[in-house]
Amino acid sequence: MELLELMRTRRSIRKYDGRPVEEEKLARVLEAGRLAPSARNMQEWKFVVVRGSRLEALTKACNGQQMVQEAGAAIAVCATENHMMGCGQPSATVDCSIALSFMLLEAEELGLGMCWLGSFMAPAVKEALDLPEDWTVVAVSPLGYPAESPDARPRKPLGELVVTLTD
Repeated sequence: MELLELMRTRRSIRKYDGRPVEEEKLARVLEAGRLAPSARNMQEWKFVVVRGSRLEALTKACNGQQMVQEAGAAIAVCATENHMMGCGQPSATVDCSIALSFMLLEAEELGLGMCWLGSFMAPAVKEALDLPEDWTVVAVSPLGYPAESPDARPRKPLGELVVTLTD
């Protein structure tokens, strides 16, 4: 599928059928994250794959969002280092966000669904997954086979978003 078409059809999936995600597909989703750009190419991230009974603990740390437990897996994207980039943005947030964006697109290409969770308690995620204290949990997403096909959400027209500066 052409990349822009993939971006147009991708949806946040909040209902999953519970089927396990095959190792080959999981590996491709993780590879997409690995290939993402990062500040100074430091790749200071870890992709924590969660399956089985750990999904229950992760669900609690994600404020009880059942989609986490219903999916075949979940991925927590964590930063192992964090520094302010020259532009004033934290590398952890930017780098991990780009990596998860790449993973979301690859999941869509493979017929899988993901949903970037905006509601989780980072300290509880670290505890539920026994993560090192110095890691920063930046993002969490379930990963699995969709049990829904949501309609597209509205997008603002390009003219409202683009500012062109000329001499």
